Amino acid sequence: MTTSNVREQVSAEEWKARVDLAAAYRLVALYGWDDLIFTHISARVPGPEHHFLINPYGMMFDEITASSLVKINLQGEKVMPSDYPVNPAGFTIHSAIHAARPDALCVMHTHSLNGVAVSAQKEGLLPISQQSSIVMSSLAYHDYEGIALRDDEKPRLVTDLGDRMFFMLRNHGLLTVGGSAADAFLAMYLFEAACMIQVRAQSGGSELIHVGESVQADNKMMAQAVLRGMGGALAWPGLLRKLDRKNPGYAE
Repeated sequence: MTTSNVREQVSAEEWKARVDLAAAYRLVALYGWDDLIFTHISARVPGPEHHFLINPYGMMFDEITASSLVKINLQGEKVMPSDYPVNPAGFTIHSAIHAARPDALCVMHTHSLNGVAVSAQKEGLLPISQQSSIVMSSLAYHDYEGIALRDDEKPRLVTDLGDRMFFMLRNHGLLTVGGSAADAFLAMYLFEAACMIQVRAQSGGSELIHVGESVQADNKMMAQAVLRGMGGALAWPGLLRKLDRKNPGYAE
């Protein structure tokens, strides 16, 4: 199906969601958080139907386009023709969150090396940086239950996430929830940065200084204002300009 064919068959709102989601995939690859064809970013299609966009299973993140994204329902069934399948393990996690969280218009999941490394640490994310204190203001954890293929894990995923924006899947990776692809990406940028800083700080071998609890509390209030307000929208246009320079073609 060509770009023009897809664009002609969907609303202007859906096409914008497709362009933003394709950009998010390519930005994840650009920043080195991708894991070949594995992991996923999903976005809800604007409108009354519970339809979602997700990556065509088999395409690398840096080659995904707006027209190649697969449109599916909450059961992971295609509702628009596509030559590509959908990874069932990926949508088990995403469908659970989309169904339980109306605000979860975009769900981003990564297996980045830094993220998995910190997810394997018993204490999880430590309050040792400004980035980590922002993430910890809205952070939840979920214990590893194996490759996410079983529907019976969904209630536990939803319960553990609650109303949080950042989700650390133990021994597995990172996940963020956003009201847009821009918000989910900004949240993941902070999450990944916090994990990278922690791994590097620990490698130095010196005793780590933790951010004080009172400062963490102050940062929590400020973080909510930034992350749930204008943060993603402010950074997104610049990220798209960067992507246009580095890897254009996502809007095809």
